[in-house]
Amino acid sequence: MPQSKLSVARRALFTTGGTIGRRSFLAISCGVFLLLFILWWAATTSGLVPALFLPSPGSVWAKLAALSADGTLWGDVGISSYRIVAGFLIASVMAVPIGVLIGSYRFWEAALEPLADFIRYMPVVAFLPLTILWTGTGDIQKFLIIWIGTFFQQILMVMDNVKRVPRDFIGLGRTLGLSEFQLQMKIVVPSALPGIWDTLRITFGWAWTWLVVAELVAANSGLGYRITVSQRYFQTDVTIGYILILGVLGLVSDQVMKALERVLFPYAKGQR
Repeated sequence: MPQSKLSVARRALFTTGGTIGRRSFLAISCGVFLLLFILWWAATTSGLVPALFLPSPGSVWAKLAALSADGTLWGDVGISSYRIVAGFLIASVMAVPIGVLIGSYRFWEAALEPLADFIRYMPVVAFLPLTILWTGTGDIQKFLIIWIGTFFQQILMVMDNVKRVPRDFIGLGRTLGLSEFQLQMKIVVPSALPGIWDTLRITFGWAWTWLVVAELVAANSGLGYRITVSQRYFQTDVTIGYILILGVLGLVSDQVMKALERVLFPYAKGQR
Protein backbone atom coordinates (compact mmCIF):
# COMPACT_ATOMS: atom_id res chain seq x y z
CA MET A 1 0.00 0.00 0.00
CA PRO A 2 1.49 3.37 -0.97
CA GLN A 3 2.36 5.63 1.92
CA SER A 4 0.50 8.90 2.33
CA LYS A 5 2.33 12.18 1.80
CA LEU A 6 1.76 13.07 5.45
CA SER A 7 3.44 9.92 6.74
CA VAL A 8 6.38 10.43 4.40
CA ALA A 9 6.75 14.04 5.59
CA ARG A 10 6.65 12.93 9.23
CA ARG A 11 9.34 10.33 8.63
CA ALA A 12 11.55 12.94 6.95
CA LEU A 13 11.41 15.10 10.08
CA PHE A 14 12.96 12.40 12.25
CA THR A 15 15.15 10.52 9.78
CA THR A 16 18.92 10.93 9.73
CA GLY A 17 19.77 13.03 6.70
CA GLY A 18 16.09 13.66 5.96
CA THR A 19 14.94 16.79 4.19
CA ILE A 20 12.01 19.13 4.73
CA GLY A 21 10.63 22.01 2.70
CA ARG A 22 11.50 25.63 3.40
CA ARG A 23 7.96 26.36 4.57
CA SER A 24 8.07 23.51 7.08
CA PHE A 25 11.50 24.61 8.29
CA LEU A 26 10.28 28.19 8.76
CA ALA A 27 7.10 27.04 10.52
CA ILE A 28 9.03 24.90 13.00
CA SER A 29 11.55 27.66 13.70
CA CYS A 30 8.87 30.31 14.25
CA GLY A 31 6.90 27.85 16.41
CA VAL A 32 9.83 27.42 18.79
CA PHE A 33 10.23 31.19 19.19
CA LEU A 34 6.48 31.58 19.71
CA LEU A 35 6.47 28.87 22.38
CA LEU A 36 9.32 30.54 24.27
CA PHE A 37 7.54 33.88 24.08
CA ILE A 38 4.33 32.38 25.46
CA LEU A 39 6.25 30.77 28.35
CA TRP A 40 7.94 34.09 29.09
CA TRP A 41 4.64 35.97 28.98
CA ALA A 42 2.89 33.39 31.17
CA ALA A 43 5.67 33.31 33.78
CA THR A 44 5.71 37.10 34.18
CA THR A 45 1.96 37.76 33.87
CA SER A 46 1.06 35.12 36.44
CA GLY A 47 3.51 36.57 38.95
CA LEU A 48 5.45 33.32 39.07
CA VAL A 49 8.68 35.26 38.47
CA PRO A 50 9.11 38.73 40.03
CA ALA A 51 9.61 41.61 37.55
CA LEU A 52 12.97 42.42 39.12
CA PHE A 53 14.33 39.09 37.91
CA LEU A 54 12.40 38.79 34.64
CA PRO A 55 10.35 41.73 33.34
CA SER A 56 7.33 41.10 31.12
CA PRO A 57 7.59 41.23 27.32
CA GLY A 58 5.45 44.38 27.35
CA SER A 59 7.75 46.28 29.72
CA VAL A 60 10.85 45.24 27.76
CA TRP A 61 9.25 46.36 24.50
CA ALA A 62 8.18 49.69 26.04
CA LYS A 63 11.71 50.36 27.32
CA LEU A 64 13.31 49.50 23.97
CA ALA A 65 10.79 51.77 22.22
CA ALA A 66 11.72 54.64 24.54
CA LEU A 67 15.45 54.08 23.99
CA SER A 68 14.85 53.90 20.26
CA ALA A 69 12.86 57.13 20.26
CA ASP A 70 15.63 59.13 21.97
CA GLY A 71 18.34 57.59 19.76
CA THR A 72 20.17 55.70 22.51
CA LEU A 73 19.41 52.26 21.10
CA TRP A 74 20.42 53.14 17.54
CA GLY A 75 23.62 54.80 18.74
CA ASP A 76 24.60 51.69 20.71
CA VAL A 77 23.74 49.37 17.81
CA GLY A 78 25.68 51.56 15.38
CA ILE A 79 28.92 51.75 17.37
CA SER A 80 28.85 48.04 18.26
CA SER A 81 28.17 47.10 14.63
CA TYR A 82 31.09 49.25 13.48
CA ARG A 83 33.40 47.65 16.02
CA ILE A 84 32.37 44.09 15.21
CA VAL A 85 32.65 44.51 11.44
CA ALA A 86 36.02 46.27 11.57
CA GLY A 87 37.55 43.90 14.12
CA PHE A 88 36.24 40.80 12.40
CA LEU A 89 37.47 41.92 8.97
CA ILE A 90 40.96 42.58 10.34
CA ALA A 91 41.10 39.09 11.89
CA SER A 92 39.66 37.35 8.81
CA VAL A 93 41.85 39.09 6.24
CA MET A 94 44.88 37.95 8.20
CA ALA A 95 43.66 34.46 9.15
CA VAL A 96 42.41 33.14 5.79
CA PRO A 97 45.69 33.33 3.81
CA ILE A 98 47.67 32.01 6.77
CA GLY A 99 45.22 29.13 7.21
CA VAL A 100 45.47 28.28 3.52
CA LEU A 101 49.25 28.32 3.79
CA ILE A 102 49.26 26.01 6.82
CA GLY A 103 46.74 23.65 5.25
CA SER A 104 48.73 23.38 2.03
CA TYR A 105 52.35 23.09 3.13
CA ARG A 106 53.72 20.87 5.88
CA PHE A 107 56.58 23.28 6.63
CA TRP A 108 54.19 26.07 7.55
CA GLU A 109 51.97 23.63 9.41
CA ALA A 110 54.91 22.58 11.57
CA ALA A 111 55.99 26.19 12.08
CA LEU A 112 52.63 27.81 12.85
CA GLU A 113 49.98 25.27 13.88
CA PRO A 114 51.48 24.46 17.33
CA LEU A 115 51.83 28.19 18.03
CA ALA A 116 48.20 28.87 17.05
CA ASP A 117 47.06 25.90 19.15
CA PHE A 118 49.09 27.20 22.10
CA ILE A 119 47.62 30.70 21.97
CA ARG A 120 44.00 29.73 21.26
CA TYR A 121 43.77 27.95 24.62
CA MET A 122 44.67 31.12 26.48
CA PRO A 123 41.50 32.74 27.91
CA VAL A 124 40.66 35.91 26.01
CA VAL A 125 39.24 37.50 29.17
CA ALA A 126 42.70 37.36 30.74
CA PHE A 127 43.95 39.69 27.98
CA LEU A 128 41.41 42.41 28.82
CA PRO A 129 43.55 44.31 31.36
CA LEU A 130 46.60 43.92 29.13
CA THR A 131 44.83 45.29 26.05
CA ILE A 132 43.64 48.26 28.10
CA LEU A 133 47.22 48.84 29.25
CA TRP A 134 48.56 48.53 25.68
CA THR A 135 45.96 50.51 23.74
CA GLY A 136 43.67 52.30 26.21
CA THR A 137 39.88 51.92 26.16
CA GLY A 138 39.18 53.13 22.62
CA ASP A 139 38.05 51.18 19.58
CA ILE A 140 41.54 49.76 18.98
CA GLN A 141 41.21 47.81 22.22
CA LYS A 142 37.88 46.34 21.04
CA PHE A 143 39.45 45.36 17.71
CA LEU A 144 42.33 43.70 19.53
CA ILE A 145 40.03 41.63 21.76
CA ILE A 146 38.03 40.49 18.71
CA TRP A 147 41.28 39.65 16.93
CA ILE A 148 42.64 37.60 19.82
CA GLY A 149 39.35 35.75 20.22
CA THR A 150 38.82 34.86 16.55
CA PHE A 151 42.11 35.00 14.63
CA PHE A 152 43.76 31.87 16.04
CA GLN A 153 40.54 29.87 15.87
CA GLN A 154 40.05 30.93 12.26
CA ILE A 155 43.58 29.87 11.27
CA LEU A 156 43.03 26.31 12.43
CA MET A 157 39.51 26.02 11.00
CA VAL A 158 40.63 27.35 7.61
CA MET A 159 43.54 24.92 7.72
CA ASP A 160 41.05 22.06 8.17
CA ASN A 161 38.94 23.39 5.27
CA VAL A 162 42.00 23.29 3.01
CA LYS A 163 43.01 19.83 4.15
CA ARG A 164 39.57 18.54 3.10
CA VAL A 165 40.24 19.41 -0.56
CA PRO A 166 40.42 16.02 -2.32
CA ARG A 167 43.96 14.95 -3.10
CA ASP A 168 42.77 13.87 -6.53
CA PHE A 169 42.04 17.50 -7.41
CA ILE A 170 45.58 18.51 -6.52
CA GLY A 171 47.00 15.53 -8.40
CA LEU A 172 45.03 16.56 -11.48
CA GLY A 173 46.44 20.06 -11.25
CA ARG A 174 49.97 18.74 -11.10
CA THR A 175 49.27 16.50 -14.08
CA LEU A 176 48.14 19.57 -16.02
CA GLY A 177 51.44 21.26 -15.17
CA LEU A 178 50.07 23.99 -12.93
CA SER A 179 52.55 25.97 -10.88
CA GLU A 180 52.20 26.13 -7.09
CA PHE A 181 50.53 29.52 -7.31
CA GLN A 182 48.14 28.35 -10.04
CA LEU A 183 47.39 25.22 -8.05
CA GLN A 184 46.37 27.35 -5.09
CA MET A 185 44.32 29.88 -7.05
CA LYS A 186 42.58 27.48 -9.45
CA ILE A 187 42.08 24.34 -7.36
CA VAL A 188 42.81 24.57 -3.63
CA VAL A 189 41.21 27.92 -2.77
CA PRO A 190 38.05 27.52 -4.93
CA SER A 191 37.48 24.02 -3.54
CA ALA A 192 37.95 25.17 0.06
CA LEU A 193 36.01 28.44 -0.23
CA PRO A 194 32.56 27.08 0.78
CA GLY A 195 34.06 25.62 3.94
CA ILE A 196 36.05 28.81 4.60
CA TRP A 197 32.87 30.87 4.25
CA ASP A 198 31.15 28.60 6.75
CA THR A 199 34.09 29.08 9.11
CA LEU A 200 33.74 32.85 8.82
CA ARG A 201 30.01 32.58 9.53
CA ILE A 202 30.60 30.57 12.70
CA THR A 203 33.45 32.71 14.00
CA PHE A 204 31.45 35.88 13.39
CA GLY A 205 29.17 34.71 16.19
CA TRP A 206 32.17 34.27 18.47
CA ALA A 207 33.38 37.75 17.56
CA TRP A 208 30.10 39.22 18.85
CA THR A 209 30.72 37.52 22.19
CA TRP A 210 34.21 38.98 22.53
CA LEU A 211 33.05 42.43 21.51
CA VAL A 212 30.38 42.46 24.20
CA VAL A 213 32.91 41.21 26.76
CA ALA A 214 35.21 44.10 25.85
CA GLU A 215 32.36 46.62 26.05
CA LEU A 216 31.26 45.26 29.41
CA VAL A 217 34.65 46.05 30.92
CA ALA A 218 36.09 49.04 29.09
CA ALA A 219 33.70 51.24 27.12
CA ASN A 220 31.48 54.30 27.37
CA SER A 221 29.18 53.30 24.50
CA GLY A 222 27.83 50.22 22.76
CA LEU A 223 25.51 47.35 23.58
CA GLY A 224 27.80 45.77 26.18
CA TYR A 225 28.31 49.11 27.93
CA ARG A 226 24.57 49.70 28.15
CA ILE A 227 24.07 46.25 29.66
CA THR A 228 26.67 47.04 32.33
CA VAL A 229 25.02 50.34 33.23
CA SER A 230 21.55 48.79 33.38
CA GLN A 231 22.77 46.02 35.67
CA ARG A 232 24.31 48.57 37.98
CA TYR A 233 20.94 50.23 38.48
CA PHE A 234 18.86 47.02 38.41
CA GLN A 235 17.21 48.01 35.11
CA THR A 236 16.43 44.44 34.19
CA ASP A 237 14.16 45.48 31.32
CA VAL A 238 17.08 47.20 29.59
CA THR A 239 19.39 44.26 30.23
CA ILE A 240 16.94 41.73 28.82
CA GLY A 241 16.06 44.02 25.92
CA TYR A 242 19.68 44.52 24.89
CA ILE A 243 20.42 40.80 25.19
CA LEU A 244 17.50 40.17 22.84
CA ILE A 245 18.82 42.83 20.44
CA LEU A 246 22.17 41.02 20.40
CA GLY A 247 20.38 37.78 19.59
CA VAL A 248 18.45 39.42 16.75
CA LEU A 249 21.60 40.98 15.28
CA GLY A 250 23.40 37.65 15.46
CA LEU A 251 20.50 35.74 13.88
CA VAL A 252 20.11 38.26 11.06
CA SER A 253 23.85 38.30 10.27
CA ASP A 254 23.95 34.49 10.33
CA GLN A 255 21.00 34.18 7.96
CA VAL A 256 22.46 36.80 5.61
CA MET A 257 25.73 34.87 5.43
CA LYS A 258 23.83 31.63 4.81
CA ALA A 259 21.92 33.29 1.96
CA LEU A 260 25.13 34.66 0.47
CA GLU A 261 26.66 31.20 0.68
CA ARG A 262 23.90 29.81 -1.52
CA VAL A 263 24.49 32.61 -4.04
CA LEU A 264 28.29 32.55 -4.02
CA PHE A 265 28.77 28.77 -3.91
CA PRO A 266 25.83 27.08 -5.63
CA TYR A 267 28.11 24.19 -6.60
CA ALA A 268 28.52 23.27 -2.92
CA LYS A 269 24.80 22.80 -2.29
CA GLY A 270 24.91 19.04 -2.67
CA GLN A 271 27.81 18.75 -0.23
CA ARG A 272 25.84 20.18 2.75
